[in-house]
Formats: sequence, structure tokens, C-alpha cells
Amino acid sequence: MASSDSTPDDDPIDDPIDDPIDDPRDEPAPISPLEQALHAARALVLADLAAREVVAADVVSMMEESIVQRRWWVEQWPEGVEYVAGLVAQDVQDALLEAYGRWPLCPVCASGDPHALEVEPELGPDPHWVCHQAGVKVAAVGNLGSL
Repeated sequence: MASSDSTPDDDPIDDPIDDPIDDPRDEPAPISPLEQALHAARALVLADLAAREVVAADVVSMMEESIVQRRWWVEQWPEGVEYVAGLVAQDVQDALLEAYGRWPLCPVCASGDPHALEVEPELGPDPHWVCHQAGVKVAAVGNLGSL
């Protein structure tokens, strides 16, 4: 007959030292509405830049500079938080115009001189890229890749 030579050392010990401790530092800090809007704006504009293959380090730096400026702007006028995506898109468009030329070029108009899309509303929620020559909404900011 087999005997059980179990000792107290063989049994699992319920040691409180091994228990996980709920440390409040482990909890991620809630992200403010301002930071959420800035992260969303960054993602939307970066998606449009990538869709038009203009993602280079200096272009991303232009976008990051806009994010810094817009953070300050919204801190001064919190009600403007819903306008951040359109404003960042316009800032990047302006910076690219100075450095490289028009962006994003209109994919709708097949004839005539190449022209850039514009963000509408200039200061409002739900910004879109619009072709003023054809008079059409082309895509929401962040969705140029869907064309």
C-alpha cells in the first residue's frame, strides 16, 4: 500500500506576500477630452497624409507642431475642442503649401489645372475635404484613403 508522506511544505501556501496588490499607480490615468480630441486629430490627419503618400519625418513634425499649437488654443477656448481635427488638417495643409505645394490634390476633377481640396467647415465639427470647383464633398477628414 502506498503511503502519503505529505508534509506541510508540500502544500501550497496562501502567502499574502504573493498576492497582487491593487496599486492605484497601475491604473491608467483618464484621458481628458482635450487629449482625446488631439489624439483623434493626429490619427485622422496622419491617415490622410498616408493615403496621399506624404508621410515623411518633416511632414509629421509639421503635424506635431500644429498639435502643440492647437493644444494651447483649446486650453484658451475649451468650447473649440470639437473643431481640432479640421484645424489641424488646415494647419498641415498650410505648412505643406509653404514647403512643398498644394495638398491634397483633388481626385475628383480629371481635367483642368490640379488644385487642392479645402477643409469645410473652416471652424466647425465634422470636417470634410471639399472640391470647390466641382462643388462636392470628397471625403471626411481622415478618409482620403477610402477614395
